[in-house]
Amino acid sequence: MFERVLIANRGEIACRVIRTCRRLGIHTIAVYSEADASAQHVRLADEAWPIGGPRPADSYLRGDTILDVARRSGAQAIHPGYGFLSENTAFARACRDADIVFIGPNPESIDAMGSKAAAKALMERHDVPLVPGYHGDNQDDAYLAEQARQTGFPLMIKAAAGGGGKGMRIVRAEKEFADALASAQREAANAFGDTRVILERYVEHPRHIEFQVFGDKLGHVIHLNERECSAQRRYQKVLEETPSPFLTPERRAAMGEAAVAAAKAVDYVGAGTVEFIVGQDGEFFFMEMNTRLQVEHPVTEETLGLDLVEWQLRVANGEPLPLRQEQIHARGHAIEVRLYAEDPEQNFLPGSGKLQRLRLPVPSAHVRLDGGVIEGDTVTIFYDPMIAKLIVHDDNRMHALQRLRDALAQSEIVGPKSNIAFLERLARHPAVIEGRIDTGYLDRHLDEFLTGDDAVPAETLFAAATAALLYEEAHIGAPESDPHSPWSRADAWRVGHQGKRIVALSLREQRHEIQAYGHNGNYRLEFGNTHSDVQGACLVEGVLSARFDGQSLRIPLQADAARILLHDAGGRRYSLMRASAFAWDSREGCGGNQVIAPMPGRIVLVKAKPGDRVEEGQELLVMEAMKMELALKAPRAGTIESLSATQGDFVEADAVLVRFAAG
Repeated sequence: MFERVLIANRGEIACRVIRTCRRLGIHTIAVYSEADASAQHVRLADEAWPIGGPRPADSYLRGDTILDVARRSGAQAIHPGYGFLSENTAFARACRDADIVFIGPNPESIDAMGSKAAAKALMERHDVPLVPGYHGDNQDDAYLAEQARQTGFPLMIKAAAGGGGKGMRIVRAEKEFADALASAQREAANAFGDTRVILERYVEHPRHIEFQVFGDKLGHVIHLNERECSAQRRYQKVLEETPSPFLTPERRAAMGEAAVAAAKAVDYVGAGTVEFIVGQDGEFFFMEMNTRLQVEHPVTEETLGLDLVEWQLRVANGEPLPLRQEQIHARGHAIEVRLYAEDPEQNFLPGSGKLQRLRLPVPSAHVRLDGGVIEGDTVTIFYDPMIAKLIVHDDNRMHALQRLRDALAQSEIVGPKSNIAFLERLARHPAVIEGRIDTGYLDRHLDEFLTGDDAVPAETLFAAATAALLYEEAHIGAPESDPHSPWSRADAWRVGHQGKRIVALSLREQRHEIQAYGHNGNYRLEFGNTHSDVQGACLVEGVLSARFDGQSLRIPLQADAARILLHDAGGRRYSLMRASAFAWDSREGCGGNQVIAPMPGRIVLVKAKPGDRVEEGQELLVMEAMKMELALKAPRAGTIESLSATQGDFVEADAVLVRFAAG
């Protein structure tokens, strides 16, 4: 086995690889950018080396610099993780030329499968089912438009060199093709340095099912069952699970054989994933092969009891596969979701900033957490804003879904906004529970998964107010004073009349005032025209128990001086901020006279100029942030007075980019 391994990655996957290496007694070497000098993967590794600036192109994509570190640090092998250089043929070949083992497939396999176009041509020669379309070398815009007409609409444009949803567009009509092609090419160039695309007929309401494959240097190839990844938003996987609730044993066997055949066609070595699009009738088509470990590999590990990173290390070291195909036996059901710093209510705008609080469930036999940050760390604008992967496992799918709901309810992120509430709604949605979600469902029905601006129910406010009062009484006052004296109580007691307190709570800038009378767990609460008599309230270890108007309730929640986090009976999350009882600072919005940058990023396209008359919703600029394009649109119809950004500019968050003329 290797003695020294360099991990050419960052964040969660770097930490994941380091943990396995440490268990196997392998010395780990990390690399880091200027933005990651204090990152967790740097702290976990046995040693760490700086490799450049914060932008990926200046650090994690600098293969020559990483190889130089490998030589100087005495690394025998490089684990590329996923993303960055993991599917870079030139880097894999440079490792081989430097006599350093690349922990992944050989360069020829990456070359054959790393390009969607080349992979489809190869599969076509091996009679693997393909979706009709074009995957040739001629990338002239006019020629692509003609191929699009021949393929027929709707169709999908895909970046030939990449994955992860980057450079992908659905085109439903010929008139939309030119703009969609230009946008896909820009995004592909930014993410992969390659503008080539392929065209495919778009299969309506498809399932996305992938098979984990593994090969060794002795020519053995097996599959480790499937993962269903049909819950997607804009081609980004949101929930992954195994086994698929859609597959029959016969269909699973046929797809597994096709996956192994695809891997054997390129003499595959190491971990890879063969992805299929599956129609509602069960017919399946090869989509692509990812020549690396996938983000969602933990669900496979949980059902099979394996460590796929260990398998990668052993195979790269020349050892045979640890198991044969007939020895692969799955147990139970596993589900993974990704906790992101993003705002679902603002079109999933990526977030950044310090993690003021990061509360996650305690790992157990049923709950696993793979993360790369801890409380107090900063989510930077330069990389993917994933905070952690949450993986649950149980004996069947229904039990696993309940484990997922429970684990999400125990999670809280304060600082940048997160997608936890979105994931909670996803885990309770009938389309997920019934196993009938397809790859386009989330985009078609997104409003069903967003919290919106619904009013907070009075019973939820009463529970939150009760928790706030209990917390206040436990933490405010003079602990040395006489506990029987009314002066030591934080209950607004006054001589000659009953004490009244105002509990002020806010949600999405909406203020709610609850009037409270009483103390020590017995209160009368009033909100508007409703009221509740609370008796015997007690808050212990994250659980509020009390009688509300005679009905005894047990409500899991978290309370502190700043906020109350709780769920209603239907599982909906409410994070209510504490507000001053007698002061309210309302901030007036900027109205519709300007367009501001929602986050730091680079302007990649300017589609308007001063003096232009534009309509509400018209696209004015396109900015790139965290590897994704964001369209900035006119907030109202009107005339543009000024633009303060040009193509290529890097802008800060909240910078005013467009101003509208008055009127």
